[in-house]
Amino acid sequence: MSELSFSQLWYWFLLMAVVSYFVGCFNFAVLIAKVKKKDVRKIGSGNPGTMNISREFGLKIGLLNFLLDACKGGIPAIISFFIFRNYVFAGTDVVISDFTRYFCGVFVIIGHIFPVTMKFKGGKGIASTLGLFWFSLSCENPWNILICLAVLLVGIVGFIALTEWGSMGSLLGVTGLSIWQGVIFALRYEAEIASPWAVACFMMLLALNVLTWVAHRQNLVRLFAGEEHRTSVRKLSRGKRGIKEM
Repeated sequence: MSELSFSQLWYWFLLMAVVSYFVGCFNFAVLIAKVKKKDVRKIGSGNPGTMNISREFGLKIGLLNFLLDACKGGIPAIISFFIFRNYVFAGTDVVISDFTRYFCGVFVIIGHIFPVTMKFKGGKGIASTLGLFWFSLSCENPWNILICLAVLLVGIVGFIALTEWGSMGSLLGVTGLSIWQGVIFALRYEAEIASPWAVACFMMLLALNVLTWVAHRQNLVRLFAGEEHRTSVRKLSRGKRGIKEM
């Protein structure tokens, strides 16, 4: 492993932040709804994201939107992985790509939630965040692809099927994958867990959770008040709208 100092990296960080942010600003839900001659921001819950697209246009269109958003979250991360995987921060054993994967991801999610192209009113970042973990954890070990799919299908979809609480199921999935990656980092950097760059890796995971949970704050308020839109997986699978108004 070669060492690089912050003075050698700062302009890379700036470039990654800017590029990742503008990647995040591109909203596939708006594009898909436009092809359907509708404005996703004026139908259903009004959220330009995968869940609303699924409710309005069915599971197949929702899955397409999910995959596109997932790639949006994951591709910048995996590019940074291949660029920096053979480098460590100077004076540490912290692999630079462990930080840059989630650094890119955080700025993609910021761009998705607060896009300058949509007057800073975007989606809520779940699909892109799940894609980020899917791509990033797969860099750790190819078998992690299967584990991510298990979390998605059994954990998130299973939870939503049982409770019809789409937002909560999605948030729990993000948190679960964050904990899993955090455990990997904790074991990897046990000997220097308090080093600034190791801490920075954990802070990126925390930032992802803060962004997605805060973006869902209104959903959580409605959920606890018993007024949240329900997401019926059974209806979606039959090509019907998955909303039940409370």
